[in-house]
Amino acid sequence: MKQKRISKKVWIAVFYAVAGIMAFLIVMHHNPLADQQEELIKKIIACCLIIVSCAVFTIFYDKLTVLPVELYDNRKLIWKFSRNDFKKRYAGSYLGIIWALVQPVVTVVMYWFVFENFMGAKAQFLSSGASMPYVLFLAAGLCPWFYFSEAIMNGTTALLEYNYLVKKVVFKISILPIIKIIAATFIHLFFVLVLLVVAAAYGYYPTVYTFQLLYYSFCMFILVLGMSYTTCAIVVFFRDLTQIIAIALQVGMWATPILWNIAILDGKPPVWTTVIKINPLVYIVNGYRSAICEQEWFFEDFYSTMYFWIFTVVVFGIGALIFKRLKVHFADVL
Repeated sequence: MKQKRISKKVWIAVFYAVAGIMAFLIVMHHNPLADQQEELIKKIIACCLIIVSCAVFTIFYDKLTVLPVELYDNRKLIWKFSRNDFKKRYAGSYLGIIWALVQPVVTVVMYWFVFENFMGAKAQFLSSGASMPYVLFLAAGLCPWFYFSEAIMNGTTALLEYNYLVKKVVFKISILPIIKIIAATFIHLFFVLVLLVVAAAYGYYPTVYTFQLLYYSFCMFILVLGMSYTTCAIVVFFRDLTQIIAIALQVGMWATPILWNIAILDGKPPVWTTVIKINPLVYIVNGYRSAICEQEWFFEDFYSTMYFWIFTVVVFGIGALIFKRLKVHFADVL
């Protein structure tokens, strides 16, 4: 018991230290080109969220840490199940893994053909002023979106698909959503390779900045994992959630600057841009494009990076609490 208390104190101290560093960086950050009143509001909101996060982490420490500990302890089993889940999708087909790339590649080609040849879409300019061919602009936006849409749908239905494991008392059902997301990650990595080939064909060869694709993929992984623990727990009791998510994904694809450039909002009221940027996927989509065509690091977009990780940590914490609260009823319902 004593060792457990010491461990708890250490982890709380580490969380406080990280939160303190984030708060310090936010307060000390200064952008002379930005509106100072708006900057002050951003700093106040960010610091308040950090303080609330520290309080919640302290109060609900035991419930919030159960999930990460279970995932770490079962990491070998997770890896084994993830590979098996990925393999069984294409078992018995002649082309196997190639089918994983056919649909996204065909989708990119169709959008490119329609938008560039019939709707006059031309090269797009990013925030830094760098020009990006529309087909590459489109592919870099669809790459993370396909990953998100597949991962969230598969993560949501993980408990339903593996319901025979949920009923086993000794099985750690908390590993099921991450198994589905890792399986989706394998397909995403293949699509990233296709994206790099397309970029190279247009003269955008890999640089040290291209490695940021790994960072943004990790961002997506953590975000969708946190969301999946909420959705997979709720869908057990409310099966219509899968249909709601499918509709939300259709709307979200157009609400996220994937097929269009967020720069078109420059002449619109600032509130429009703010509403769009509340979507954390905007940070990731823009990050994929920046990693390929811009020579900038992710931390140069300071407030977007801070906002994304604060949002993601909150989402993951909420998912852990909801999953912990509802999992005792899963076996009865399934």
